[in-house]
Amino acid sequence: MGKKIAKTNAIRIIEQQKIPYEVLEYTVDDGAVDGVTVAQKTNQKVETVFKTLIATNGKGQFYVFVIPVANELDLKAAAKIAGEKKIELIAVKELLGLTGYIRGGCSPVGMKKLFPTFIDQSAEQLDFIIVSAGKIGMQMKLLPQHLLEVVKAKYGGLTM
Repeated sequence: MGKKIAKTNAIRIIEQQKIPYEVLEYTVDDGAVDGVTVAQKTNQKVETVFKTLIATNGKGQFYVFVIPVANELDLKAAAKIAGEKKIELIAVKELLGLTGYIRGGCSPVGMKKLFPTFIDQSAEQLDFIIVSAGKIGMQMKLLPQHLLEVVKAKYGGLTM
């Protein structure tokens, strides 16, 4: 019998939608929770692990961008795909109040509100995608198409 996994909002939503997924847990004692390290700790290829970034147009509209952990968000491309002239990443201190998640544990699934969401087009070619399950130390692995559907996202070129 494995230990019972504490269910996060993200996992509850995935289960409600009857989406198959797998939970990957990793240790956080060493404080290394950046995406590339998380990929190593969970024995996953780094290009399959994605981070969730939140950006704003500065006028109260927010957007979610899900990109490979080793890449940087191309703000110009992201603004264009979101239909904005310009966007910027929100400050870390705004994250919890806006999404219900903390840095390092921000999942694209189960935020306080469903913001317009975009997933980097590289995910389309993958057999699976790994994103935060809503808590530091916990990732979830699922089909990119399922993630796209559950957060009503669109694919786009988001990285430099």
